[in-house]
Amino acid sequence: MLALARITRIRNISGPTFRNSALFLQHRQNASVNLARSSSTAPAYEGHLPLNWFQNAVLAVGSAFMSLADPRRGGKYPQFNVRMPRSNTKSQDMIAALGETTAGSSLPRLRDAMLGSSEGRRILRDRPRVNSTTIDMYQLARYPEGTFGRAYVTWLERCGVTPDTREPVHYIDDPELAYVMQRYRECHDFYHCICNLPVNVESELALKFFEFVNLGLPVAAISAAFGPLRLNCQKRARLYSEYVPWALRCGSSAKNLIAVYWEKRWEQDVEEMKKELGLWDPPEARWSRPLTEAKATATKRQQASGAENP
Repeated sequence: MLALARITRIRNISGPTFRNSALFLQHRQNASVNLARSSSTAPAYEGHLPLNWFQNAVLAVGSAFMSLADPRRGGKYPQFNVRMPRSNTKSQDMIAALGETTAGSSLPRLRDAMLGSSEGRRILRDRPRVNSTTIDMYQLARYPEGTFGRAYVTWLERCGVTPDTREPVHYIDDPELAYVMQRYRECHDFYHCICNLPVNVESELALKFFEFVNLGLPVAAISAAFGPLRLNCQKRARLYSEYVPWALRCGSSAKNLIAVYWEKRWEQDVEEMKKELGLWDPPEARWSRPLTEAKATATKRQQASGAENP
């Protein structure tokens, strides 16, 4: 029945142009495959761990508890997605499991939002991945100052992170919806960059409020609801008085960011992108590294790239 409903939904959202497209035909074929798979518990993709409803519920409750109780789970600070060195591969990302087991109808809605735009449909067709293998950091450093590509590599340098810290999806049964969840995770740092937010607890919580109103993912709401409990009174007061109003207004009025093909916009001016997407900067955040130092590091990367590729 679930697969039949999916076929009906695809038919309803398809206009004349999309109906005749190769992507639409691919979706119809995928729906037929998922219908045949509905009675099977065999893995649907590499890394897939099928769960029944009871197992899903137990994992959702357990992952929620562990996300709050053990800040080290999955190589991040608590539920805020702040990266720490990953020292134990057996320490699964509990917040990732929580996101998958509580996603419900939010992933089909995000997939439909992607199908509703040419840019989103191209993402679903290409299924790009975001990591240090697929993105040439030296090439990004060669883009002019003010472009999104240069801003992203500068943000990575300033925060001291890499795009290689995202947990693979395991518990989403539909392969296409699993990719939508993976895409959300891997684009999280793009949201940080375009919103000019660093990697710290207050900024992560502000972004969770933004993501909930913009994307509608339950895991963002859970993080936003319980995350502030770990802040002191002063930081919690600033979160609610300054960051949350920005997140609710900006997130609700901005374009759905899941349908943005970030990798095709490296050369675009950042300020133009913000205007196009309906974004504006939040209140000034607390950065651990000066911008001038990060820009200097990015410039060195640019010079190294120029020496290797004259």
